[in-house]
Amino acid sequence: MAQKVLLKKYANRRLYDTEKSAYVTLGQVSDLIKDGRQVEAIDAKTQEDVTAFILTQIIMEQAKNKNSLLPVPLLHLVIRYGQSVLSEFFEKYLELTIKNYLSYRVALDEQFRKWLDMGKDLSAFAQKTLPPLTQWDSFSDLFSSPEKKPVKGPPVDNKR
Repeated sequence: MAQKVLLKKYANRRLYDTEKSAYVTLGQVSDLIKDGRQVEAIDAKTQEDVTAFILTQIIMEQAKNKNSLLPVPLLHLVIRYGQSVLSEFFEKYLELTIKNYLSYRVALDEQFRKWLDMGKDLSAFAQKTLPPLTQWDSFSDLFSSPEKKPVKGPPVDNKR
């Protein structure tokens, strides 16, 4: 995994990327995370870790743009029980649940792709092993015994 990007949060709400020596927006920090980077944000004055606050801000901005992130009943529970009950749930179970969901999703996508590839292979195998059908052959002709095979008639013009 790549090194953490250290951000300094100033009192004027600006974030300074110490790696690029430039100020960055919340959108740019979001892009860093989407690219697989880890970020750490510290308050420039107090040296306090404000990473959770910055990441929450990013999520809230995304929710504001889409007008929802979490269902309203869940938000009520978060406000009602706050730190006391839900902190442990979010720390231990929610992260694990999301990671498991993502890994199962990747595994399912891979399995589905294999099934599709296998279907393509079976289609090619069938083309090689089954005799080709012409427009005049009937399906029953393929499975009837040679001695009972009906005589084929003249071609029919279906263009009318």
